[in-house]
Amino acid sequence: MEYPHPLFENRVTRDLGVPIPIVQAPMGWIARSQLASAVSASGACGIIETSSGELDAVKEEMQIMTELDLPFGVNIAQAFVRDPTIAEFVIDQGVKFVTTSAGSPTKYTGVLKDAGLTVYHVVPTLVAAKKAVDAGVDGLVVEGGEGGGFKSPTPVSTMVLLPLVREHVSVPIIAAGGINDGMTMAAAFALGAEGVQMGTQMVSSHESPVHMNWKQAILDADETDTLFLNQKHSPALRALRTTRSERLMDSEDNVFGEFGNPDALYFGGDMEAAIALSGQVAGRIRKIRTVQEIISETVSEFTETIARLQIN
Repeated sequence: MEYPHPLFENRVTRDLGVPIPIVQAPMGWIARSQLASAVSASGACGIIETSSGELDAVKEEMQIMTELDLPFGVNIAQAFVRDPTIAEFVIDQGVKFVTTSAGSPTKYTGVLKDAGLTVYHVVPTLVAAKKAVDAGVDGLVVEGGEGGGFKSPTPVSTMVLLPLVREHVSVPIIAAGGINDGMTMAAAFALGAEGVQMGTQMVSSHESPVHMNWKQAILDADETDTLFLNQKHSPALRALRTTRSERLMDSEDNVFGEFGNPDALYFGGDMEAAIALSGQVAGRIRKIRTVQEIISETVSEFTETIARLQIN
């Protein structure tokens, strides 16, 4: 495998089987073959989601990726996939790399690793990171609270959480939350990561299947235009500021009961039909690019940033 930067020859790229340690986030309904194939074809790692719960559709998406002969991974979002055979389902698809999230790392790590899969667990705190390592995971996705989607109700920023976890564990780390370019990727590496995950940046990409209204909302957003919802329940949510999300901001109830109609938002473009999940990094995204452009420009800027920081 040929690496575009010496620092990319590391444990994460070896675990992923790709030359560029960038992972596309496992966003429900979005992280399917249209987006994941573009990511994997660009040298990074596309991920297929299961959080939609549509396992028949997800299986077809995995088969497409297999037929394309592209490296990819699968996320098992435990809180949203109630099928007790989900681990066996993923194993049967011939998947080699899995991230687990929204639940205990003890639930599926053993059966997945016994089948020869590499398992990374998503963690929002140091306690969760230690528990995952004790459960035998191969690596961690350390996710800061500025990221979009499902979150711990007690969020910790990537700048604090990532070096804290790195101090206490030796397994490889993929950093997530607030990362969308080479500078933030270089910062993550400086804090102990060997790879990064991008979510909101990928939602805004040309190949993202979401409606243009959602992409435009990301382009128009300021850094203050996300809201942190459901803080008194778990998981919490980080989402774009809309009339719907502002109404739910101070709700005492679990807002999942009012999540809305994802299909009407994601593919119909009705920004008030459901909660539009997004990270704070939306405030830094100003144009729609292809996945290839995002990844190649990230690698170039990473290289330039590392060179600029080197002491002669």
